[in-house]
Amino acid sequence: MSDRSLPPEPPGMILPGAQIIDPAALRAAILADLPGADDPRAARAIAVQHLAEAKARGNAALAAAFAARPHDARALIRAQSHLTDGLVATAFDIARHQLHPLSNPTEAERMAVLAVGGFGRAEMAPHSDVDLLFLTPWKITPWAESVIESLLYMLWDLKLKVGHSSRTVKDCLRLGREDITIRTALLEHRFIAGYEALAVELGDRLWGELFRNSGPEFIEAKLRERAERHKRQGGQRYVLEPNVKEAKGGLRDLQTLYWIGKYLNRVTDSEGLVAAGLLTREEYDLFTRAEDFLWAARCHLHYITGRAMDQLTFDLQVEVAARMGYADRGGRRAVEHFMQDYFRHATRVGELTRVFLTQLEARHAKPEASLLGIFRRSKRIKAGYKLVQGRLDLAEPQRFFADKLNILRVFEEALRTGYLMHPNVMLQITAHLDLIDDDMRADPEAVQIFLDLLLKHGNPERALRRMNELGVLAAFIPEFEPVVAMMQFNVYHHYTVDEHIIQCISILAQIERGELVEELPVVSGILKAGVDRKILYLALFLHDIGKGRPEDHSILGAQIARRVCPRLGLSPEETETVEWLVRNHLLMSDTAQKRDIGDPRTVRDFGKAVKSRRRLDLLTVLTVCDIRGVGPGTWNNWKAMLLRQLYGQTAEALEAGIESLNRENREDEAKRALRERLKDWPAADLRHEATRHYAPYWQGLPTDTHVVFARLLKDLPDTDIRIDLHPDADRDATRACFALADHPGIFSRLAGALALVGANVVDARTYTSKDGYATAVFWVQDSDGKPYEVARLPRLRGMIEKTLKGEVVPREALKDRDKVKKREREFRFPTHITFDNEGSDIYTIIEVDTRDRPGLLYDLTRTLAANNIYIASAVIATFGAQVVDSFYVKDMFGLKLHAKSKQEALERKLRQAIAEGAERAAG
Repeated sequence: MSDRSLPPEPPGMILPGAQIIDPAALRAAILADLPGADDPRAARAIAVQHLAEAKARGNAALAAAFAARPHDARALIRAQSHLTDGLVATAFDIARHQLHPLSNPTEAERMAVLAVGGFGRAEMAPHSDVDLLFLTPWKITPWAESVIESLLYMLWDLKLKVGHSSRTVKDCLRLGREDITIRTALLEHRFIAGYEALAVELGDRLWGELFRNSGPEFIEAKLRERAERHKRQGGQRYVLEPNVKEAKGGLRDLQTLYWIGKYLNRVTDSEGLVAAGLLTREEYDLFTRAEDFLWAARCHLHYITGRAMDQLTFDLQVEVAARMGYADRGGRRAVEHFMQDYFRHATRVGELTRVFLTQLEARHAKPEASLLGIFRRSKRIKAGYKLVQGRLDLAEPQRFFADKLNILRVFEEALRTGYLMHPNVMLQITAHLDLIDDDMRADPEAVQIFLDLLLKHGNPERALRRMNELGVLAAFIPEFEPVVAMMQFNVYHHYTVDEHIIQCISILAQIERGELVEELPVVSGILKAGVDRKILYLALFLHDIGKGRPEDHSILGAQIARRVCPRLGLSPEETETVEWLVRNHLLMSDTAQKRDIGDPRTVRDFGKAVKSRRRLDLLTVLTVCDIRGVGPGTWNNWKAMLLRQLYGQTAEALEAGIESLNRENREDEAKRALRERLKDWPAADLRHEATRHYAPYWQGLPTDTHVVFARLLKDLPDTDIRIDLHPDADRDATRACFALADHPGIFSRLAGALALVGANVVDARTYTSKDGYATAVFWVQDSDGKPYEVARLPRLRGMIEKTLKGEVVPREALKDRDKVKKREREFRFPTHITFDNEGSDIYTIIEVDTRDRPGLLYDLTRTLAANNIYIASAVIATFGAQVVDSFYVKDMFGLKLHAKSKQEALERKLRQAIAEGAERAAG
């Protein structure tokens, strides 16, 4: 068999081969210029120049074709591979015939160039690696070494990322036995150029000696690799910045199925999985649709970034969605529609994997699911079911579906017995979804089965997740369908809406099982004392069901709850409670996080809204599950402390009567607690400390902080600033206390100093004493949302002191510091500014809801100070890239801001400060 210069052209490319690269014309152009080169280096440079031009032309043609057909990724990746084939084959030809010619090559100097890995499959994204295998009959000769070196230099000069190895056939077999990664790469080898007989020999020997009897071992290794990869990627299909190649439900999962199918059956492409009986034609159609979508997203990522990028980061999601033709509609952004499709495809990939692996188990090619747990299960399966490979299967499918309620019963049987469902059952269920009709939805027995799934078995999330993946949940409760795989374009939300709902229910079940008593003592106590579980589970199931439409999701969700609850057998009173919980599911977290709960008015208003201890208990549990269900790291001691405080004070007020919450009681208790803590102080000093502060100071701060301020203020000269920095573990923050002579704009100066050291302010209070001193306390976290390490406190103190003394001007110093991270630039939050004169007896509450960025608090407080607004306290609530800053303020005369004209003028100035800062941050 003689040498060949080019592999055959693959079918189905996005452009005809000649429009991508013409190797014969390219070679002729290089040869025409070569006689002028007087040394090998110059000759190589000439070859590289022509190759680079051909590469640029080919890539430009492919990019234009793909822009015109942005979903046709399969045709693009084949064409990209064809272009690379042409470049590699031409460079190889020039290296061996022109740069290192041999007049009489021996058998030992035969060589073949093979593509391996993804390139071997003829699947290349625009910036994929080029993996090459140089195959020689025996030990590599000096001539072959020179040819390989020249070829690699040319490819590197073309800015191709090349992975390469030089081996004999014998080496390949030995290394393939030892290393599963090498074996996988060899599984996909493809001849490109050179001596083809070597490539044929390699193929024959791989299949005859290595692959033939090692199927189970290969499958086990690939599935172990897959599990480890998923773990690295977060172990979750619904992570909001997925890796299209490596994540659960991504391209690598589909490739794993193909590799296993090829290894066992020597199929030449993924369609061969149908002929091999591993997938049905319908399943293969799902496979190709998912693969096309994922490849399209991956190729667009490569084009946008100009490099091998596989992570769909938030900023790139927006651009990929635009390139793939998605548009804003129905109150949702294009990117959210695109990501919903992404997650639906990822779910399909998971289903295909289950079906595929079951087929392998049935053929005994893959070890069966572990039977370890089966022996511990004493519950016998009911009639109509059988166990296959340790999983629940249907004894007689036709008879089973004659009673359509069995579609729900099978999920309960799986929960009751603890067995996993066999993929055969899952396939049958998806094929019979049309049986779930209005009659079944209204059937009291069907409703009871659904409620039992939620309430009876202790782990409802398992059934809900499987029902959701198979489409049963959306069929039985059609109102749930719009939120399936719905992504919320916000760094705060870690999961899709449906997954968030299931996570919340999972957390509620964990609390009920007593697994979170230490972390969540209050809600664990509420559940132990007893609440209406049905109301709680359904309220959680429905709390976000109104998401994704232009209307307020709490109001829309309450309207949906009003329709769904009677259908689920709830009485009018129960329905009303669920509806109230859904409508108000953000009330407690908003009150705790966006209002000063040290102000009795806040607790009084919240108590009036809640009305009863029963509702308070239900809302508290729902709120905790909702916050924890947002994602890892969202729940912290700070939120726990705020909610615990609000719950305790409201429960007390509801028992004793709302009006018992008055300022005088609070003030007397606080002073008594301080005297208790400062027993060693002289009576005169204690009396002075107890009378120098106004009521809000006593109501708004804990006793620990009162003690710190008493010590800071003692004999404080007018010219001094005293600072106390202390990690506050109960609040997951560092407490920064400042005592100094009061002057206008003090709050803003302090906010600027903290912004300069990169501190995130999570809460702040400032009070002026009757004798003219400012006592300000800020709770701050570092950039990771943690309290500052003690070792970092001296630097923090130094920078604060410099700023307060005027040695550093925050506005100037922050100019280059308040840039927004690139991946977060696409988050859009319209600015809302409200003035509330009812929420506090003394202050106007200005609430600014906007896009978060470094330096924002400083810009806002500086604007308020410049307009003679006195800030008593600021409550900061951050939700990912969104922030709500609430300022409790008075004007220069100590009055609320009642005049509409004054409010409008101030709002204009605040908006201007936000806009100017945003412009700076984007620069």
